[in-house]
Amino acid sequence: MSVVESTLLLGAAFSSFSYILLICFVVLVLLLALVFFGMFASVASLWFRAFMSGAGVGPVQMVVMKLKKVNPQVIVDSRIMAVQSGITNVSTNAMESHYLAGGNVPVVVRSLVAAHRAKIDLDWNTAAAIDLAGRNVMEAVQTSVKTKVIDCPDVTRHGRATLDGVARDGIQLKARARVTVRTNLSQLIGGATEETIIARVGEGIVSAIGSCETHKEVLANPMLIARAVLNKGLDSQTAYEIVSIDIADIDVGDNVGARLQADQAEADVRIARAKAEERRAQAVAREQEMKALTQEHQAEVVLAESEIPKAMAEAYRSGNLRAAGR
Repeated sequence: MSVVESTLLLGAAFSSFSYILLICFVVLVLLLALVFFGMFASVASLWFRAFMSGAGVGPVQMVVMKLKKVNPQVIVDSRIMAVQSGITNVSTNAMESHYLAGGNVPVVVRSLVAAHRAKIDLDWNTAAAIDLAGRNVMEAVQTSVKTKVIDCPDVTRHGRATLDGVARDGIQLKARARVTVRTNLSQLIGGATEETIIARVGEGIVSAIGSCETHKEVLANPMLIARAVLNKGLDSQTAYEIVSIDIADIDVGDNVGARLQADQAEADVRIARAKAEERRAQAVAREQEMKALTQEHQAEVVLAESEIPKAMAEAYRSGNLRAAGR
C-alpha cells in the first residue's frame, strides 16, 4: 500500500471519528436542552410574572434554584415584592442564601418594605441577621413605628402585682408602672430583652421611692419617680428605647419603719432577757461553788477536831498532860 493510500485511509478514519464526536456532542447538547426546558417548563409562569414585574430573575436562575432545592415561588414573590416597593439593592443570590440558611425570606422582605416606607434605616444584612437570630424582624419594625407598652411588674411573668418600696419615713408604697418602648434596631442583635427592661425599671422605681424623704412627697407628685428612673438611662445595651415611664397606680402599704422598730425592740428585750438569764445562771453557779467551798472548809474543821482526841491520848501516854497538870 502506497503512502498516498495510507494517508487517505487515515484521513477517512479521522473524519469518521470527528463525525461521531460531533454527533455525540449534538446529542448531549440536545439532551441538556431537553432537561433544561423540562425543568424550566414548571417555572415558566413564574419567570413570565417576574419578567412582567421587572424583577430581573432569568430562566437560568430559575433552573439553578430548582437544582439547589430552593423554592422559586418564594424567591420570585419576594423579589417582586421588593422591586415593586422600590427596594432594588437586594439580589436574588442574597435571598437564595438566606433561604438555604433556614431564614424566612418573605418576612425579611416585608420588614424591609415596612422600614423603607417608614424611612427607618434597615439594610438586608441586618434584617437577615435578626431573622436568623430567632427574633421576629417584622415585629421589631412594627414596634419601631408603633410603640409598645410593657407592664412593670408583669403579673403573668413574675406573679407580683406591685413594686414595693419604702420611703425614708418608713412607710411602704406599692406602685405599678407602664413603660412605653420602641425597638432599637441597631441593638436588636445582642441587646437585652423585655425582661431586662422590667427588672431595671422595677429597680429604679424602688430606688426612687427609697430616696424620698416622706411617702407624702411621692403621693403628691408620682412623676418624681418617673423622672428619676428616666434619668438613669435604663435602656442602654437593650433592644428597646424607653419613650416614657408612667406611674399607673400607687398605694400606701404597711408602716415598715414602725414594724422594724417594734421588731428591734422585741429583739432587744429578748437579748436583755438572755443576758439577765445568763447573769442569774452565773450567780446560781457561784452560789453552788460557795456552798461547796463551805462544805469543804467544814470538812477540814471536822478533820482537825478529830485530831484533838488523838493528841490528848498521846499526851496521856507520854505523861505530858500530867506534868502540865502538876
